Amino acid sequence: MRKRPRISVVGVIGELLITSGLVVLLFIGWQLWFYDSIVGSQLADGAAQQSREWNEQATAAPTPSAPAEPTDDPSEPTEEPSGPQVVPVQAAPANAKQFGAMLVPAWGPDYYVPIAEGVSLGLVLNAGKLGHYPDTQMPGEVGNFALAAHRTTKGGSLHRIHELKLGDHIYVETADGWYQYSFRNLEYVRPTGVGVIDPVPQDPTATPSERYITLTSCNPIIGSFERIIAYGIFDRFYPRDPSAPAFGAPEEIARTVTGTVDS
Repeated sequence: MRKRPRISVVGVIGELLITSGLVVLLFIGWQLWFYDSIVGSQLADGAAQQSREWNEQATAAPTPSAPAEPTDDPSEPTEEPSGPQVVPVQAAPANAKQFGAMLVPAWGPDYYVPIAEGVSLGLVLNAGKLGHYPDTQMPGEVGNFALAAHRTTKGGSLHRIHELKLGDHIYVETADGWYQYSFRNLEYVRPTGVGVIDPVPQDPTATPSERYITLTSCNPIIGSFERIIAYGIFDRFYPRDPSAPAFGAPEEIARTVTGTVDS
């Protein structure tokens, strides 16, 4: 009769460690990909719903346009007004209130994340939203519009921040319309490097003359040893217009904001 092999304590411990490691890997995979995908889809649905509400408000109370000056020749085209574009700036909302959304075409047509006031973990960041640093400027305002979000877990709203390339557009949507920024560069700083949210990033004594956007998140992707920072600069504003296709949204995000992205 053959003897059964003896199971050593070391062997049992080894098997338990292997099993534990597999469980940990599965949990990390859940947190990094599957769970973040679910939360990201929910966030996009929420942002789209907010955009539809703004469209309804704009349709119900459109901004009146100034009448054109009469001309002697009715066939003569009316001249477009000259001068710099007027960029609307909203007042800062109450803490944790959702007031905007961010779209980054380079991250795909499904990227549509709400922006809320404040950087509270419980009320804003752990809900997957982008949080607006309260002491920084609002969208379109001269100075620094600075946002924070998780890099992974809780939706991982800035998971792909390291993939941004020079010139990539970053859109911020509010009830007024869409603010277009262009990405300039990345920077890595210590967690204490709060100069990135100065009105002129990293120059606390300077008076701002440009409109910046600053995105902040943890680095590396799993960890918080330092911060990864993405900077952009304002290009132009697209007003929400009920008479225009896609309510005036820029062409490269029109399918996202109108909900016509292929599923």
